[in-house]
Amino acid sequence: MATTSTSTGPATTRNVALVGHSGSGKTTLAEAFLHRAGAIPRPGSVAEGTTVCDHEPEEVARGISVSLGVAHLDWRAPDGVTHQVTLLDTPGSPDFAGSVDAALAVADLAVVVVSAVDGVQSGTEEVWRRCDEAGIPRLVVVSQEDRARASFRTVLGALRGALDAPFVPLELPLGEEQSLHGVADVLTERAREYDGDGRTHEEDVPADVRDEEHALHDEVVEEIVTHDDDQLEAYLAGDEPGAADLERTLAHEVLTGEAVPVLLASAVTGVGVDRVLDLVCELGPSPADRAAVVALPDGAGSAGADGSPSGATTEVAADPSGDALVHVFRTVVDPFVGQVSVFKVLSGSVATGDRLVSTATGAEDRVHGLFRLRGREHVAVDRVVAGDVAAVAKLSAAATGTLLAGRRMPVAARDLPSRAPVYALALRPVSQSDDDKLSAALTRLRAEDPTLHVDLAGSQAVLGGLGDTHLAVAVERLERSFGVRVTTEPVQVAYRETVTRAVEVEGKVKKQSGGHGQFAVVQLRVSPLPRGDGFEFVSSVVGGSVPRQYLPAVERGAREAMESGGPHGYPVVDLRVEVLDGKAHSVDSSDMAFRTAGGVGVREALAAAGTVVLEPVSAVSVTVPSDAQGDVMGDLSARRGHITATDSLPDGRVRVDALVPEAELTRYVLDLRSITGGRGSFTATPDRYEVLPGGVGASR
Repeated sequence: MATTSTSTGPATTRNVALVGHSGSGKTTLAEAFLHRAGAIPRPGSVAEGTTVCDHEPEEVARGISVSLGVAHLDWRAPDGVTHQVTLLDTPGSPDFAGSVDAALAVADLAVVVVSAVDGVQSGTEEVWRRCDEAGIPRLVVVSQEDRARASFRTVLGALRGALDAPFVPLELPLGEEQSLHGVADVLTERAREYDGDGRTHEEDVPADVRDEEHALHDEVVEEIVTHDDDQLEAYLAGDEPGAADLERTLAHEVLTGEAVPVLLASAVTGVGVDRVLDLVCELGPSPADRAAVVALPDGAGSAGADGSPSGATTEVAADPSGDALVHVFRTVVDPFVGQVSVFKVLSGSVATGDRLVSTATGAEDRVHGLFRLRGREHVAVDRVVAGDVAAVAKLSAAATGTLLAGRRMPVAARDLPSRAPVYALALRPVSQSDDDKLSAALTRLRAEDPTLHVDLAGSQAVLGGLGDTHLAVAVERLERSFGVRVTTEPVQVAYRETVTRAVEVEGKVKKQSGGHGQFAVVQLRVSPLPRGDGFEFVSSVVGGSVPRQYLPAVERGAREAMESGGPHGYPVVDLRVEVLDGKAHSVDSSDMAFRTAGGVGVREALAAAGTVVLEPVSAVSVTVPSDAQGDVMGDLSARRGHITATDSLPDGRVRVDALVPEAELTRYVLDLRSITGGRGSFTATPDRYEVLPGGVGASR
């Protein structure tokens, strides 16, 4: 039975994205938060598949997050105020980077989770860059402090060495690994000891860390007060601000990005978990502190730097009394209630029975029931206000990324970062029934995950995404959620053929079987065009030997012959077909006859001239750490790639541009991650066709 939740307003709301490298402990930490807040009776286990945020079968089977988990809890902070906290638990795998994009689009604070054992990893660096791009305040939690080889101090040094940020450590561990028993609070200079039953009590800081803690206290206090003139003046006069005053100043620095607090916790033992929640509420910004930014249509708002209105935006304050405006940032297909739209209220309020209008299409929907999410649990709520994250079922106009309003408004959600597919598979339906349902199922699957790309235009149904695990999960969901079974196979490389010399041929059709016959003769010159020019049809007929009304039929026959394939079985491109002469019959000639003659002539020309196979070549841009540049360039060369440029980036990475045959890129994302330890990324854009070396080797 769902319980009922009430909203308290934007000032006491905290929307928190848990981000970090895969395996850093985000989901386990979320479980500890929920348990410590009393939202669940006992913490679940990732290994046993019993956690709140990882409840989908694909997540349970793999033991990793593969989608954005949403979980609501209420937390009473030390000042007595109860805050409504929405946890946005993101996957750490780069295959599911779209979930991180969605979470950062609506979060007000990013909690970057870093393993005390593994330290700063490629996923840590990537989410840090994403937070920089999104301009979102951050707080770091060093997790897994109870594990063997855990070292808070080593991780703190690694953070300062790898990431350019003003880190402010607010805690030190008391004990570590299996002996972890508490934390030393740097601001209050008190120890927080944890009993076996989860209760805490304060003590003096133990002697073995007292000197280190006091030195860190002086360093942190000096760093905080330098951003507040009044506090700095008092500090220099010998009057050190109290912990509460320091926290207020630090909260402003977190909001502006002038400070990144560093905390520690063990989700398994509970050490530090409550203090993290306290500081998320005390130091983390609320929706009231950070106005949402939405896009304006062309021609509205202020122009860009070049005078163009394109990209104009406006801010929307989290005002509960304002016009209703909500941002749908996630769509889920629930087996019991159908499509569930998860949204953040940017302004105003939404109640059951309200009508919302898509700002993009004008389509209107009625809100039949509101609820907060706690994993798969639906917590009923009658009304939500600005800043709240909630969900509603069966909104037909609420595609992911849509803005819904109480009335038609000329605004739209800002586009999430572009995620071009880097890995693709062809789908083959198991049965005719599966084939009939495939297109609709893929459309609904893309509504859940916009980072999937679908191409049904060719001979294969192609599904593209961000990696092999991404597509494997999508295929499993096709069957589980939509009842469509498919097998997968490699995507066929789009080879083409063309001629290398000009030839003249005759295309003839002459049939007589009683009654009207079929008669057409065309003299053709077939020659190559420059690469990429496609097809050109020219008539040089004089004297009407081929009546003008039949020339379109000749062109159509030539095109069909090219599309049906040349001697190697691939479509023919870059061809010029010129009609030189021909013959027609007053009775037996027809469009069909000349269409057939045009096709016969082109096929004879291809056989006479011979063709070469062309392979597609992509322009590839690879971004890697500088120490991996040599390995990546060597690998690209081994893939028959041609390096066109290299460039050093401001963040210390290197971009390598190259032209690489498409056939060499089918598994490149997997190999690149292996070469660079997960720190490399790339984009590939179709660029040109080039002659395949030993071209006949690509024959079907």
